[in-house]
Amino acid sequence: MPSMTDTADPAGFSLDRFLCLPRVEGLRLSPDGRRLVTSVARPNAKATGYVRALWELDPDGDRQPRRLTRSAKGESGAAFLPDGGLLFLSARPDPDAAGEEREEVPALWLLPPGGGEAAMLLAPPGGVDAVAVARDSGAVVLAASSFPGAKDWDADRERAKARKDAEITAQLFTEYPIRLWDHYVGPRERRIHVAPAPDGEEPPTTTDLTPESGRALDGATFDVTPDGATVVTGWWHNTDGDPLRRFADLVAIDAAEGSLCTIGAGECWYEQPACSPDGRWVVCTRESLATLDEPYDSSLWLFDLERGEGRDLTPGFDLWPAAPVWAPDSRAVFFTADSDGRTLPFRVDLDGDRSGGGQDSGVRRLAAEGTYSDLCPSPDGNVLYALRSTVDHPPRAVVLDAAQADGEPRELPTPGDDIEAPGRVERVEATAGDGTAVRSWLVLPPDASPKRPAPLLVMIHGGPNFSWSGWHWRWNPHLLAARGYAVLLPDPGLSTGYGQDFIRRGWGRWGDEPYTDLMAATDAAVDRPDVDGSRTAAMGGSFGGYMANWIAGHTDRFDAIVSHAGLWDLLAFHGTTDQSFWWAHQFGDIYTDTSRYEAATPNRHVARIRTPMLVTHGELDHRVPISEALTLWNDLCRHHVEGQFLYFPDEHHWILKPQNARLFYETMFAFLDHHVLGLEWTRPNRL
Repeated sequence: MPSMTDTADPAGFSLDRFLCLPRVEGLRLSPDGRRLVTSVARPNAKATGYVRALWELDPDGDRQPRRLTRSAKGESGAAFLPDGGLLFLSARPDPDAAGEEREEVPALWLLPPGGGEAAMLLAPPGGVDAVAVARDSGAVVLAASSFPGAKDWDADRERAKARKDAEITAQLFTEYPIRLWDHYVGPRERRIHVAPAPDGEEPPTTTDLTPESGRALDGATFDVTPDGATVVTGWWHNTDGDPLRRFADLVAIDAAEGSLCTIGAGECWYEQPACSPDGRWVVCTRESLATLDEPYDSSLWLFDLERGEGRDLTPGFDLWPAAPVWAPDSRAVFFTADSDGRTLPFRVDLDGDRSGGGQDSGVRRLAAEGTYSDLCPSPDGNVLYALRSTVDHPPRAVVLDAAQADGEPRELPTPGDDIEAPGRVERVEATAGDGTAVRSWLVLPPDASPKRPAPLLVMIHGGPNFSWSGWHWRWNPHLLAARGYAVLLPDPGLSTGYGQDFIRRGWGRWGDEPYTDLMAATDAAVDRPDVDGSRTAAMGGSFGGYMANWIAGHTDRFDAIVSHAGLWDLLAFHGTTDQSFWWAHQFGDIYTDTSRYEAATPNRHVARIRTPMLVTHGELDHRVPISEALTLWNDLCRHHVEGQFLYFPDEHHWILKPQNARLFYETMFAFLDHHVLGLEWTRPNRL
C-alpha cells in the first residue's frame, strides 16, 4: 500500500491528511493538578492500525505538549498514583524478561513520578483491560480475565498453554449472550483484582476479589473508594435465566474479604460508578428497563455506601446523564449529556433543590457549545479540564470555570495539527408532520451559493439513541464537503438530546416518525437556494444503515444510497445479533408476537427499490451480523437493483483500520460521484 503521507496541499483537507491526523483520546489529571495526560493515536508505519502514545499537557497552558511513551505496541489507559506515578496499559515486551514468552495482551506498566524508564508492574496472562486507583491509599484495582476455575495466574497460564499445544479453539457456553461486538466472550472470564500501592521495587501481590464472576463483569465499569477498602462495580445477571430479563446491579466488594454486597438492584442497569473523595458516596448512571410503550430512560443516582440508601440525583432532568465525576469536596458531581446537537458538561450539587429538574433546580450547564468528554476537576475545585470538539474541529484539551453557567472554555496546547475543516457549519431546523421540530447540522462546501448550489448527502446516525454532536472520525462530513457536497446531519425521532418525548415518539416505530423526520429535514435542506435538490443521496451505518434500507424501499427521491452494517431482516436479525434483548424490549417477544418486527423490517419492501445502492459490511460484526448484508445483497440482485457490495473480512461494526477506511471512502466517493454527479465510474485502486 502506498504511504499515508499527504500528497496534496498540506493546508488542505484531503483523505490522506485526514487519515494521518493525530487522534486525541482520554484525559487524566494528576493528584496535585500539575499534569494532564492524554493518549494520541496515529497510523502505524503500514497504515494497518493505530498506535497510541501518552502525552503530557500543561494545565496552565504555558508549556507545549510533551510525549511520555513510545513503543510499537502503543500505550493507553493512563491512571495516576497518589505520588504522581503514572500507570498505563501496553502490550510492549518486557525488557527485563528477555526470552520469556507471553501473550501479546496489555500488561500494567508504571512510569515513575520523576520520569525515566517505565517498568512492567503486572502481567496477567489474559491481559489487563481496565484499572482504577484509590486516591489516598494508592491501592490498584484492575480487571483481568482468567479461565474458569483457575485459582491464580500461573494456573491460568497453564490452561492457556494446554489449549494452545492441543490446538483447541472450541468453547462451551452455558448462558446468553455469547458474543459482543467483534468477539465471542470467553473462554476466559473477567475478574477484578486488587493490589497494594506499588513500592517501585517488587511487583505487588494481587488478590482476586471475584474468582467466580462468570460473565457478570463483561463490559462492567468499576471504581474504588479513596482508602482502597471498597470496590464498586456493575454486575450483570439474567433474572430467572431469561436473557430478555438481563440487568446490571450495583455491587460493593470488600477489598479485604472479597465479600459482595448489592447496593442497587431492580429492573434496570447501573453503570459508570464513581466513588466520592470522602469515601461516603457513590454516584452512577441508572438506565430503566424499556417496555413496548416506554423507551429506556437514564438518570444519575446517588448511593450512601454505609447505609445502602439511594436516590435520584437529577429528578426531572430530561436528558441522559453520562460519565459522572466528583468535585474534590464531595459536594457536587459533574457529568455530560447530549443536548440539542451538543454533548455538554453539567454540574449538580448534592444539597441543591432538585424537585423540578432543569437549570434552576441544582443542575447547572457549564457550557453552551461543543462536545465534551473526560471531565477532570482540579484539586481546588475551581476549574474543570476536559476534551472538547465541535462539528468542524477534532478534540482538544480545554479548561472551564467549574461553577459558572454557560462558561467559555479556554483551549490548552494539545497534540495534533491545527486544521481548518473546509465545510461551513450551520444549525438548521425543520418541522415534522406532527409539528415537532427536527434539528440538524448542515455542513456546506465553502463555495455553495444560490449561483452554485451544492448536491446534498443526507448522513444518518446510528444508535438509534444517539445524536450528531462534535467531531467524527468514522463518518466525517468534511471529506464530502471538500468534494463539493452539502452534508445534512439530522437527528430524527429516537435521537438523544431533545428530551424523553422525542425518543418516545419513535419508539418501536422506526419506519414511521424517524423516517418522516428524515424526509422533513431533507425537504427543508433542499428548499435552500444553496442546495441542489435535483442531486441527492442518503447514507447511514448501523441504525443509519437500517434507515438507508428503509428509505430505499419507500422513496425514489435519492439518486444513490449507501448502507453500512444496516439491519435488513428484523426477524432473522433477532437470532443472530449479539444482544437480542435490547431489540426485544422495543419490538416485543418474537415467539409470541411478530407484528412489530414485520411492520418495521425493510426487506418486505425490496420490490419497490429502484435506487442504486452501495452495501458495505465487516465479517467480524456481531452487533449487526454479516448475514444482514448478505441477505440484502442477495435480495437486491434477485430484484435487479443496480449496486455494489464492499466487503471487509477483517473489520467489525466499524471500519477502523486506516487502509480499510481509505477504501471505504474511495469507494463511496466513486459511487456517489457516478450516480449523483454523473461522472464516469472509476473503480478504486487495489479493489
